[in-house]
Amino acid sequence: MKYLVCIIFFVLTSTNVLFSQVSFEAKVSKKNLGLNERLRVDFVMNQDGDNFSPPAFENFTVVGGPNQSVSNSWINGVRSYSKTYSYYLMPKRKGTFAVGQASIQIEGATYKSSPVNIQVSEAVEKPKDPNDPNYVASQNIDLVAEVSNSSPYLNEAVSIIYKLYWSPSVDIKTPREIDAPRYNDFWSQNIKIKEYDIKTANFKGEERYYVVYKKVVLYPQKTGKLTIEPLTLDVPVVVPTSRRDFFGNRMRTQVSKTITAGSRTLKVKPLPEVNRPANFTGAVGDFTLDVSLNKTTLDALESLVAKVEVSGKGNLKLFDLPQLTVPSALEVYEPEHKEQVTTYLSGMKGKISDSYTIIPQFQGKYPLPKVSFSFFDPVSESYKTLSSDDLLITVLKGPINGDSEPKNSKQQVNKILKETSSFKYIKLETQLSEIESKDWFNSLRFWLLFLLPILLLPIVLYFKKFLDARNADVLGSKARGANRLAKKYLSEAKKQININNEFYIALEKALHNFIKSKLHIENQELNKDRIQELLINGSVDLSDINDFLALLAQCEMARYAPSSTSSSKTNYSKAIEIISKIDKQLR
Repeated sequence: MKYLVCIIFFVLTSTNVLFSQVSFEAKVSKKNLGLNERLRVDFVMNQDGDNFSPPAFENFTVVGGPNQSVSNSWINGVRSYSKTYSYYLMPKRKGTFAVGQASIQIEGATYKSSPVNIQVSEAVEKPKDPNDPNYVASQNIDLVAEVSNSSPYLNEAVSIIYKLYWSPSVDIKTPREIDAPRYNDFWSQNIKIKEYDIKTANFKGEERYYVVYKKVVLYPQKTGKLTIEPLTLDVPVVVPTSRRDFFGNRMRTQVSKTITAGSRTLKVKPLPEVNRPANFTGAVGDFTLDVSLNKTTLDALESLVAKVEVSGKGNLKLFDLPQLTVPSALEVYEPEHKEQVTTYLSGMKGKISDSYTIIPQFQGKYPLPKVSFSFFDPVSESYKTLSSDDLLITVLKGPINGDSEPKNSKQQVNKILKETSSFKYIKLETQLSEIESKDWFNSLRFWLLFLLPILLLPIVLYFKKFLDARNADVLGSKARGANRLAKKYLSEAKKQININNEFYIALEKALHNFIKSKLHIENQELNKDRIQELLINGSVDLSDINDFLALLAQCEMARYAPSSTSSSKTNYSKAIEIISKIDKQLR
């Protein structure tokens, strides 16, 4: 009997240990997928934990998540618990990649999941189901890169316009860049788009809406075949489904579609070697040269400014200006370089200049050698050389230099300084006088400084009492703090209130920054389900939560839909009110 009791006790104890073991593992929807497919990764644990840390996902783009779900049930008196963090990933390139380790803390101990290897192959052809929302989205949205010149010369401007097309049968929301081109081997400049202007055009034989999503100007820095990397976007698309509502209208659903403009190849031609000027420094475009003096007549040891300026259209920031040479009797300083260049879609336009400060040492007449500047004109496909006009500097007063080219200019300068009265304003003899001593302790200033703290003490005590009473007003302090917080986050949105697109971008960013600071969450957790869950856990009124999420949705919609200034002001006031309410409830 004793042995039987021991065996039963051992079995029960072992069973309890087995059931109490912690399990934390990574599960994937598939281990082999195409480049255009998505992967779901679930990190599952059988006990509740804290401080979940996901892997870096270095070779994947996170297009969804993290989404959190909890399952807790009792079956025949046995508790079953499961908590899951889910991510949706898009591979960046082909190959074999590992989904790294995630970690979680459960009852003071740290547990890590095992890495999972994923094989990414060529893009696969997906089934063409006309009722599949993903297929409908893929057939009604396109991203196109329009290149102005596929065969430019070295350092000749090339513009790229990225256009996003979509069918009137679907709606799109704000795209998100997944992979942006790095434009290797190019000097690049983005052209800022202040507001997306929706237009219509014939595309693939049908009428479509489109917006110019991005503009870039490139200057190739190498010759030969250069590849422009593709721009990839993740676009939320609202598409109709085969289902209908109670009134017979087609129901709509939202899917995320990844689209790319594809890579483009430019064949960059080298600049011709035939007839290339010796002073050519790489300027390509159409330019003018101007060399000027701010004055041509002056006295010795006075200064003048000579400016060498090149203006026009071309690669103004990518070449050196010609240098100014002057006679040795003129002292010249390092030039001050200035650029007034604006980059348009057609390329750089403006002017660049070098300003030289020149100080003549002797009287006389000094001609300046001509300045020449050469550039390549891609329109005429030829080199052009410009030369400045003859310039003459006349020095009226000053010492006379016997030689036109002095052998020892330093001795001449010293002679000039001795013969001039340049330093006579400096007094070389010092006169000292005795300072009369005064009794500090019996002065009026001493007694004023001594009595001032005593006189200020009642004022300090009264002010402290006022602050204590103000801080004791809890409701008032919360209201004042909420208003300050709202104005802090919404200050940028208020500046852009008359510019529709910029205003809603700033307003959406303000709402996101506010909710991140209050809920202590990161960017990857900024989805509506997660925000709603955390606000509910924070005991925020459901009506205020709904107002906050509705305002976020309106910001997304307004980016592509025109709206009036009055609606912007209304939404700005509504944002202040919602932030103040939520801030007071989360304190």
